[in-house]
Amino acid sequence: MKLSSLLTLALSAFLLASCSPQSPKLKALIVDGQNNHGVWPQSTYMMKRYLEETGLFTVDVERSKYTWKGDELIGQYPIKGLPKTEALPEPKADPDFAPDFAKYDVVISNFGWKAAPWPEKTQSAFAAFVREGGGFVVIHAANNSFPEWKAYNEMIGIGGWGGRTEKDGPYLYFDAMQKLVRDPSPGSGGSHGAQTPFLVTMRDADHPITQGLPDQWLHSKDELYAQLRGPAENINVLATAYSDPENKGTGRYEPMLMALSFGEGRVFHTTLGHADYSFECVGFITTFLRGTEWAATGKVTQSDVPNDFPTEKAVSQRPFDL
Repeated sequence: MKLSSLLTLALSAFLLASCSPQSPKLKALIVDGQNNHGVWPQSTYMMKRYLEETGLFTVDVERSKYTWKGDELIGQYPIKGLPKTEALPEPKADPDFAPDFAKYDVVISNFGWKAAPWPEKTQSAFAAFVREGGGFVVIHAANNSFPEWKAYNEMIGIGGWGGRTEKDGPYLYFDAMQKLVRDPSPGSGGSHGAQTPFLVTMRDADHPITQGLPDQWLHSKDELYAQLRGPAENINVLATAYSDPENKGTGRYEPMLMALSFGEGRVFHTTLGHADYSFECVGFITTFLRGTEWAATGKVTQSDVPNDFPTEKAVSQRPFDL
């Protein structure tokens, strides 16, 4: 074949490849601003970068104009385009908090305990967004938020604190016989012992979020949430951890990772993620990224298990550098 013909073929192949349509990136929104965990400005920054580094997502952040806790970290973890906020000693409702949820494939909540209620119109818009097929990701203390919001409690399945009791639904856990229990016993919702590494046990190894991960892996230092309760409907417990009575635990296997449906929407709920060192756990990072993609699309393309994924006996962390 003549050189000119080879060059023509090479040029044609290059032009064809460069003009081939690429899948548009998924659009994610992180909402934050009020959380009793003071690390939230940093953890939002971490999650944003984790998502963007996959090449699958573009990520925006929408923040309450009245912030609470962690405000001293905002300047250390600046996010371009966010308006200036006002730090307050107690949470205060932001009447102008109204993200355009319809622009996104998935919304991630980094709100927490005592967060002030969103405006009613914003609550209705968010519930409609998820019900009509949008994705939602619940991070750690976000399951403490908004105890009086009925649709929110249905979306997250189970939550803690905020006055949650038997009126809000049963406790959900696995017992000593490895049976899933919905326990209507009276009592408050939400507890944890001292922070410590703990073993996470898979309960559904076939779900796209957990497929291929070790049956057990050691999560880095974190709060092990227990005694969570709520409607507990349309919920699939993907993984649990044993709440040790020697550390003020329940002696039960408590839900750590969950997948839920709400109307046509998908919800990924992780109780992991108390502090920056918890967010650095490769187990947290992997399940967070998979869970967010699943919530957005119903599928997970990030099927490779990282070489540094934690084992049953060893924690694995990736130090986060600015």
